[in-house]
Amino acid sequence: MLLMQFSAAGTDFPSIHTWTPEEIRAHIGFMGEVNAKLVADGEWVDGQGLAGPAQAKIVRAGAGGAPVVTEGPFAETKEFLAGYWIVDTDTPERAVEIAAWVSTAPGPGGEPLNMPIEVHPVMSAPAQDG
Repeated sequence: MLLMQFSAAGTDFPSIHTWTPEEIRAHIGFMGEVNAKLVADGEWVDGQGLAGPAQAKIVRAGAGGAPVVTEGPFAETKEFLAGYWIVDTDTPERAVEIAAWVSTAPGPGGEPLNMPIEVHPVMSAPAQDG
């Protein structure tokens, strides 16, 4: 699983809300190219861009399992999950290679954003006896 982080504190580019429409189209177009290439190579399993923390919620089970919904608090960090891909690669090195490519998504002026991409193996269930 590839997790794309975003942090206004750790970046040297302005918020996407200040980008030109052309810069946003180039960024989204790049992500579409990534997804199409992963599908063509048979490595795509799933992937989504995610809304920012202002639209996210924390849900816990309350009395009787009823949902208790809050606007946070989120983990004590400036970073948030901006999107993810689940890929099926032949080697862990290929997942790292894809993550590096995704990190080059263009931002303002077409410059690579070099956003951090976490790479996590997806755990499988233990073998069932019998």
